[in-house]
Amino acid sequence: MIRQALPKGRIPHVCIVGAGVAGLRCADTLLQHGVRVTIIEGRDRVGGRLCQSNQLGHLVDLGPNWIHGTDNNPILDLARDTKTITNTWDGRQSIFDRLGHRLSEKDSAHYTELVWKVIEEAMEYSNAHTATIPASKSLMDFFEEKAEEMFPDLYNTDEKTKMKRDKLLSMAEMWGAFVGSPIQRQSLKFFWLEECIDGENLFVAETYHKILAQIAAPALEKADIKLGHKVTRVVSKEDGGALKVDVELTDHDTMSFDEVVMTTPLGWLKRNQNAFVPSLLPRLIQGIESISYGTLDKVYIKFPSAFWNRPVQESCNGATIPVVRHESTPNVTAKTAPLHQFSSPEPKIASNYHYPGFTHWTSPHYAPDTNPHGWNQECVNLAALPSTTAHPTLLFYTFGPTSEHIASLLRHAGSPEAGQGALLEFFEPYYSRLPHYSASDADCKPVAALATAWANDELAGYGSYCNFQVGLERGDEDIETMRKGMPERGVWFAGEHTAPFVALGTVTGAYWAGEGVARRIVTAYGLGTGENGGKGENGSAHRDGV
Repeated sequence: MIRQALPKGRIPHVCIVGAGVAGLRCADTLLQHGVRVTIIEGRDRVGGRLCQSNQLGHLVDLGPNWIHGTDNNPILDLARDTKTITNTWDGRQSIFDRLGHRLSEKDSAHYTELVWKVIEEAMEYSNAHTATIPASKSLMDFFEEKAEEMFPDLYNTDEKTKMKRDKLLSMAEMWGAFVGSPIQRQSLKFFWLEECIDGENLFVAETYHKILAQIAAPALEKADIKLGHKVTRVVSKEDGGALKVDVELTDHDTMSFDEVVMTTPLGWLKRNQNAFVPSLLPRLIQGIESISYGTLDKVYIKFPSAFWNRPVQESCNGATIPVVRHESTPNVTAKTAPLHQFSSPEPKIASNYHYPGFTHWTSPHYAPDTNPHGWNQECVNLAALPSTTAHPTLLFYTFGPTSEHIASLLRHAGSPEAGQGALLEFFEPYYSRLPHYSASDADCKPVAALATAWANDELAGYGSYCNFQVGLERGDEDIETMRKGMPERGVWFAGEHTAPFVALGTVTGAYWAGEGVARRIVTAYGLGTGENGGKGENGSAHRDGV
């Protein structure tokens, strides 16, 4: 779409709603082409869902922890430019069964390998058969079918076989911590949308703070940024034959622009569709409503010392620990688990090791008072990070109903102290099963807890990022519709939910989406070629058209 020529000497004025990664990158690209930029942000800071806290005495990320994929990833380039320390994991997991007993290292490696084998098969099946897979079929349905094939029991009388199937299906529940919703809600039809950039998934050990500062620098220097202002209405209209877009704020102030880029989260769009005048196009409404929004949250629990990280006696006999290897597995949007982290083919020696980076408590039946539904729990061992970034903290990832429950505990706590108590009461049944725990040992008593509570956050849309749930019929088209926006009305959309298919739900995706919209606007005003719309415009070449 080509805009009418502006009066001589006047440059286009673009409003960006939201100062997250998409908004900041959009601003940077527009500013490079001489566009006047105003950013309106409801928070008192920039970064959106990419933010940090030092409440625990160590800087931690409240939002994303990961860089998803290392092949041609601009966020990895920024990490290198800023000398941000990242970490890869060796693939080991410590797994507890539903009774709270820790599986042997051999069994943990075996069942982890089986889970990723099924995920690989599910990804291939989704890619090949997306057109014919029923919208109602979930990833868990696929797991159940594969479990029957792996552990056949014709008459369903072999208790050991049933236990193996149950163990595999319990471990499969970990998928919820990847997408923010239970595996039973994961669409198999659109599971292929979870495949991301090839390469390793890197944990940002030093936090994203230096990367965020670099992304934000151009906007902070050259854009007009209005913090603490919430948008209530976006009105497209003609003014003297020219298109104008008015943005109304909570203080009843109104500002007029040539274009408006909405980088608000998908969860916010779902709850604020009536903010647009005229109403959003029916197909756009359908897209916003069809793509789901997950609730991945985190709870950091800090201890005086990493008691679990002391050498584990059962592993100190010089034996090698099995390291799970699945290099052929398609890379997915790993939020918590180790994928493609195996840089060395040689087995590690147990005596040289820390406690595993990941712990998974499957379907716990031993916390009926605090977790009667037996929700799985997972954590990352932050004491295993590189020495300059390590601290005695467990990072628990929660999703779906667990996140909503934690959010409810915090809403009704009454005070920060009560909130801390509620968090520790909920997670004590899990960290108390780690090696060397003793209730009488001061090192085993938490000193602080910090919950991200995105499920309580209005500006985050009461959630974390997009996902693809059962019932979804035209997921790829829904994303493309949101990505297209309404340029004829001067209203554009950008964010992790409009990213190239290969980067949906990631920081990289938000970055590309903001850049892509900016290039389209630049092209519309004849200010540059837009470089074919940029990565965020036309998606991933090897994913489009699937």
